[in-house]
Amino acid sequence: MGQEESTLADAHGPPETLQERSLEAVAEYIKSGDARRIVVLTGAGISTAAGIPDFRSPKTGLYSNLARLKLPYAEAVFDIAYFRNRPEPFYVLAQELYPGKFQPTVSHAFIALLAQKGLLQMLFTQNIDCLERAAGVPSDKIVEAHGSFATQRCIECKVEFPDDHMRKHVLRGDVPRCKECKGLVKPDITFFGEALPRAFSEKSHNTVMADLVLIIGTSLTVYPFASLPDMARQKAPRVLFNMEKVGSLGSRVDDVLELGSCDNGIRKLAGLLGWTDELEDLWRNVVGHEEAERQLRSQTDRDEEIEDELQKLTGEIETVLRLDEEKEDEEREDEDEDEEESKKAEDEEVSNNAQASKDIVDVKEAADEKDVAPAKEEKKNEPEAPTEEEKAKPEDTTTKLEESEVTKETEGKEVEESKKGESEDKPL
Repeated sequence: MGQEESTLADAHGPPETLQERSLEAVAEYIKSGDARRIVVLTGAGISTAAGIPDFRSPKTGLYSNLARLKLPYAEAVFDIAYFRNRPEPFYVLAQELYPGKFQPTVSHAFIALLAQKGLLQMLFTQNIDCLERAAGVPSDKIVEAHGSFATQRCIECKVEFPDDHMRKHVLRGDVPRCKECKGLVKPDITFFGEALPRAFSEKSHNTVMADLVLIIGTSLTVYPFASLPDMARQKAPRVLFNMEKVGSLGSRVDDVLELGSCDNGIRKLAGLLGWTDELEDLWRNVVGHEEAERQLRSQTDRDEEIEDELQKLTGEIETVLRLDEEKEDEEREDEDEDEEESKKAEDEEVSNNAQASKDIVDVKEAADEKDVAPAKEEKKNEPEAPTEEEKAKPEDTTTKLEESEVTKETEGKEVEESKKGESEDKPL
């Protein structure tokens, strides 16, 4: 979603609003009273002096350091789909970026000074660090286009989560859960895949109304925020404070490019306005002398500090990803073991069922054999039918006569004994 770099050669003809295309002319324009409505657009570059890494710098940018980790892509840590499945890397990052750890820069203080002088129409920021609020910019003058850590809620039921509970979770590195539905809780930061806050669309018309637009520390690569500078009227000067030219800036006759450190450019403008002491006092009262001196160190020293912080941060995220990976491996192993045991139990059940079926068949066959056996036994005890030879053989009549004579003799003896007994029993 990048833009072509602007060049001073893009602009043709003399300025229409400014006396010349310079920061001195911008200061004169503000002092004249014609710049009564100033709109400020800020990105991560305004906070680097505070020790917060920007996102896209080749060496100290957050994404370039996250690219070496086992993420689907560097920006995944801010992707809502990835967050739903793996919120832990974001909460490691949240520990680093959470409000309270970092202090506003002199550029933040300059915006607060504009508000104090009644010149700030609106501040649109891509940052989520809340440093504008910490510097004293009124909340009704801030549009946090990508949300911030100021509030948080459940991504499912949208119920707000208490600030004090959120802070405890973040500082412990725990992933907070909604008390209502147990859904994941996320700061009201706009992730990739989510719509921008309603305030962005409702208040973006302020850019059209602006007499002057200041763009500080942004690469203008993320839409729709990147479209804001082009909404300014043609006659409204646009001033870029950044390390390099971005977007369409430089293409209009009243564009001014102040390339280099954001803080150095802002200090230069403040000096031209005669606000140096006022700005310095405001800033040091907010951050304290020690923090002010730390931020005033050379850019090289600050880059080294940021690089050290990034190494530590990416190391912590890498540890979380490795632990998650090990946990997933263990879960897969457990699933494989459960599947193996389930298959084994299933095989045993099939084997037992087969054996039971075989036993039933054996019992049935045994019962059938038992029913057949008595019939065979009975048949065995029946007299055998005479053979043809036996049928043809003549009967033995002598034997039958002898048997008849014996029978008759026996019967005669029994009659005689009976009569004799009767005579003995009679009285004399």
